[in-house]
Amino acid sequence: MSLKQEESSKSSMVHSRNWIGGEWIVPAAGECAVVNPSDIREEVGVLHLSDASHVRQAEQAARSAYASWSRLTGAARGEHLHRLAAALEARAAEVARLASMEMGKPITEMRGEVMRGVNLLRYYAAEGVRASGAVIPSSEPDVLQYSRKVPLGVVGIITPWNFPVAIPLWKIAPALICGNTVIWKPAESASLTATRLAEIFAEAGLTPGVVNLVVGKGGKIGGPLLEQIALDAVSFTGSTATGTHIAETCAKRNIKYQTEMGGKNAAVVLSDADLEHTVPLIVSGAFRSAGQKCTATSRIIVESGIYDSFTEALTQAVSRLKLAPALDPEAYLGPVASAGQYETVNSYVQLAWEHAEILAQGPAAAEDREGYYIRPLVAAGLNAEHPLIQEEIFGPVAVVLEASDFKEAVALCNQSVYGLSASLFTRDLSFAHRFLDEARAGMVRVNQETAGVEYQAPFGGMKLSSSHSREQGQAALDFYTELKTCAIRYF
Repeated sequence: MSLKQEESSKSSMVHSRNWIGGEWIVPAAGECAVVNPSDIREEVGVLHLSDASHVRQAEQAARSAYASWSRLTGAARGEHLHRLAAALEARAAEVARLASMEMGKPITEMRGEVMRGVNLLRYYAAEGVRASGAVIPSSEPDVLQYSRKVPLGVVGIITPWNFPVAIPLWKIAPALICGNTVIWKPAESASLTATRLAEIFAEAGLTPGVVNLVVGKGGKIGGPLLEQIALDAVSFTGSTATGTHIAETCAKRNIKYQTEMGGKNAAVVLSDADLEHTVPLIVSGAFRSAGQKCTATSRIIVESGIYDSFTEALTQAVSRLKLAPALDPEAYLGPVASAGQYETVNSYVQLAWEHAEILAQGPAAAEDREGYYIRPLVAAGLNAEHPLIQEEIFGPVAVVLEASDFKEAVALCNQSVYGLSASLFTRDLSFAHRFLDEARAGMVRVNQETAGVEYQAPFGGMKLSSSHSREQGQAALDFYTELKTCAIRYF
């Protein structure tokens, strides 16, 4: 690369910034380069890392902004969200490209995710003019008694890297429409995208201090955020280990909390399933986003009568998948997001080669690419207690289990510490309804993949997948508010 090309490359790189109280701040507690997981020879940008002082600044800004923001009418707050939606839609292509380069999700998927963010903002904008309480009959005469939802105050929002646009917005949008202000700490591997979103918020005229972005490492700013700041609620999506720690910390401080954590999702295939439609949905659930979804299909439970024909069809489908750079519009899956992900997922791939029967492995990426590519893998021949069956891999690895009948299939589906999402593939309406009743998961589906829940529907899991609240849809409004009971007597 010539000196001129190098200077041009440096000038085009994205730099993270904090956005606190409507002001842009470049923190100086350290910095690190962001490489493109599709080609690690390419630097995408630079993260500038914060310390505890920036978290305290964000608290002051959020608390100050809360006084006026919470007093706005719901309609006025809704207008802000409508402007954010329009601004994001206008820059959708730019945001999708940056996010794909930062964390490796294929550009076709990333474009869809950005539009999901636009729709989330519009959905919650409309909630500003909907009813938010109920009249309650009083046993006394001349008394009007009613309930109303009121905002919590300052909310800490901690978001992951695998959905760098949708997850922040499905937390931020309902928090704002309910009248709260936000301190947002994104994952390091999604902080360039977070900065771009904050820039869009600023350009759209969002009131200063209503959303405050603080970029940094969890070990440096996560502790101060949870332990020192006067938060009124915390919403977190990420690993089970971190989520349970957050829950414990919040419980000790009597802070309302919501944690969405791991998944080990099962797709159950009965003998009467239509394989022509079933196999593509299972492949999509398992391998889109390189399996880096908490709702991804990682266990495939197949009834004995169809086991051979299903695995043959699955093997053929996986052999045709295209593993390619994130910006390739034909990529079915791209690289995993980081060096740490690459190392962790590869440890499970090695375990599969050592302990399992390998049913299928997808083609490799082009040889001229130096990225975090992991070929999609399907394994079988393991007992239900094996780590590949029980542990969340968060990568393009799926395991097939054989079940003798529906009853055993559901038992295998439920044999997990997680309970996020589960699917059944069948033509039998009786089995479909039984599965919806008997599967111990927060989201159960029939003839649909385990991944992908519509933004207007509640999202969340059972068991160790969740703290038992729900995100998205109307359920999110319950989390970001408190219920106040009011009564007035007429004289």
